[in-house]
Parts: sequence; C-alpha cells; structure tokens
Amino acid sequence: MLATRACQIRWLGDHEFDKSGAVPVNLTLTPRSSLWTLRISILALAIAMSGAISSVGEHRPTTVVVVATSALAVMIGAAMVSVVVPSALALTVVRIVLPGAVPAAAITLALDGGPWSVAALGVTVLTAAVALGAETGEAMVQGSAYGDERRLPLKVPAALLLPIVISWLVWCALTLTAVVLLSASQWITGTIAFALAVLLTLAVFGRLHRFSRRWLVIVPAGVVVHDDVVLGETLMVQSPNVRMCRLALADTGAADLTGPSAGHALEVTVNEMVTGVLAPARAQPKGKAMHMQSFLLAPTRPGRALRALADAKLPVG
Repeated sequence: MLATRACQIRWLGDHEFDKSGAVPVNLTLTPRSSLWTLRISILALAIAMSGAISSVGEHRPTTVVVVATSALAVMIGAAMVSVVVPSALALTVVRIVLPGAVPAAAITLALDGGPWSVAALGVTVLTAAVALGAETGEAMVQGSAYGDERRLPLKVPAALLLPIVISWLVWCALTLTAVVLLSASQWITGTIAFALAVLLTLAVFGRLHRFSRRWLVIVPAGVVVHDDVVLGETLMVQSPNVRMCRLALADTGAADLTGPSAGHALEVTVNEMVTGVLAPARAQPKGKAMHMQSFLLAPTRPGRALRALADAKLPVG
C-alpha cells in the first residue's frame, strides 16, 4: 500500500517543511519557470548540436552533415512548436523527442570528442531532464485546459514504467540507426530503417500519449479524475461531497486508483459514496465498478495538488 509519514513531513505548494514547521526550502522550479527553462534549453541544444555535427562532418562526406542536420531540424522544430503552444499532445512530443538527443550527442562525442560534442552532451542531458520533470508536465497539460480548470498530472503506474522505457529505447535505437545508415549513404537499408521508424513512431506515440492525459482536475463544481489507464470512466466528485483531502497514511483502507504508483499518495474522502469504474482488463473485460468512501490518487507533485485543492476552497488536512 502506498503510504506517507505525514507526521514527519508536511508538504505545501512548492515547498517542503521540516517537522517543526520551520523555514520552507524551495525544492523545485515552478511550472512556468520550468517551461521557460525548457524553451531556453532547446535553443541551446540546437546551437550545441549544430556545432557538434559540423565538427564531426569536417573530415567526412557532405552526406553526413546534410542528413544529420536535417534530422536535427525536424527534432528542434517539433520541440519548439510544442513548447510555444503547450498542451498534453505537445508534452508527449517533447518527452519522446528530446531524450533522443542524448544518445545522438553521445554518438557525436564518440566520433569527434571535441568541445562542441562535449557541450552538446551536457545540454541534451539537461534538456531531457527538464522535459521529463513534473513541473514541465504540469505547465504543458495546463496549456490545453478548458476554461476555469486546474489540471494536475498523475504519476505513471510503477508496473508500466519498464514497458514504457523499453518501447522508447527500441524506437530511439531504430530512429538513430536510420539516420546513421542514411548518413553513410546506405540508401536501401537506411530507407527501410526509416520507414520502420516512422511506423514505430505512430505506434509508440499513441501508446505513450495516454500517460500525458492522466490528470486530477479541479473545477468550480468539484474534482474530476481523468485517467483512461486506470479508470474505465471519468470519476467526478462534487465539492459538497468532498469531506477531506490529505496525504495518505500507511494504514489507509482507501481504494487505490494510483495504478499503483510509487511515492506519496493523496487520499480523498467523500461524505456520500461515489462509484468508480476500473479500466477493462483480461479478467474483467467490462471493467470493475467500486463503491468508494475514499480513494487514493498519485499527483506528480502531491504538495502542489493539496495547495491547489485548498485554493479551490476544498477541505484539506
């Protein structure tokens, strides 16, 4: 069962307080500053990778520079459009594309080893880390919110992390292989690899985009859990029915709607039971309905979620 030691650590917004309630320590960037950091990092990545590619191509055929630069332009273009117009769809794009720049930079470092390649590797690691950060996720999904609603992303279920990583690694390896083969003028095998990479991109994007669309949503009427990975139907709880929102304790008997996910969980207790429907599974193809007096959620930043719930005048303890 997910648990937290609420008696030792108290979370509020972007800060962590010690158990005495003393001076708060700022732990993370805010969603807005994280998004701007990502925008600046992408520009730095474009400059550093361009320099690294030019350095690698100094003593190699022109094809190497042309193909690698074209691939970089596609990556940077997709990333820049995504961060300029943030949305859940854009979040999926940056989280698939930008981490792929890390092995690309590592290849330039192995081929050249010059200062541009070293800089490119450092910048790509930083950019990927920011793109994968919880604050960036919150800023991006809020960009596609409707009206007066606050979207708070949910953590990926722990059991699904490994399949996600493996599918992305296969996609990244195939994509880079296609770029390398085309750079080496291996047109037939390179074209085949490229075609396979495009097909795999469509499949991987569709699967991973589901995880960018999992939110705890705070609206004037109450709270909504939008999660088609764990739930078969959207769960809605009106404000008058919310009794308490708090960090879950180890001995809670609340229904687990986290996946389950690792780390701190948020417990929502209601006055009158609500019905949640779990997503269809092999053993239960129509899903499973549960009548719940309380349930667990796993926002990527539980403290910020509690602060948002308190700002919405919902009871927080």
